[in-house]
Amino acid sequence: MATLSLPLAAEELVPHRPPMLLVDRLIEVDGKNGIIEARVGRDSLLTDSAGRLEDVALIEIMAQSYATLKGYLDRRDQLPVRQGFLVGIKKIVRHASAGTDDLLRVHMRTIAELDDFAVAEGEIRRLGEVVAQGDIKVWIH
Repeated sequence: MATLSLPLAAEELVPHRPPMLLVDRLIEVDGKNGIIEARVGRDSLLTDSAGRLEDVALIEIMAQSYATLKGYLDRRDQLPVRQGFLVGIKKIVRHASAGTDDLLRVHMRTIAELDDFAVAEGEIRRLGEVVAQGDIKVWIH
């Protein structure tokens, strides 16, 4: 196993690049779970005219957060970082709005893995307040 020092820039762990890279860094890993930070800039394509994140941005932040976590686990295990594809969304609930420049902490927990498929539970928080939560399904290739 390789030793990787946290925090680690998401750009080192996922194929996404600006303007579609919405997550900034992986800050904590516990087994197959992790915490990722995101701060969406004012130039994001996924904000409305008032600077609030669209609901689809919250889903994409969860998906990229899980990709960041999986990229870290691959690198830690000295494997090539694999690509993942969002194939399903389950029970996503937005509890509050988030805006550009808000510091978001995304708590991702791996619920299940079967072959190349995984289900993960995500919770996006801003200053401790839950902004959104739900489950995503991904195919990892």
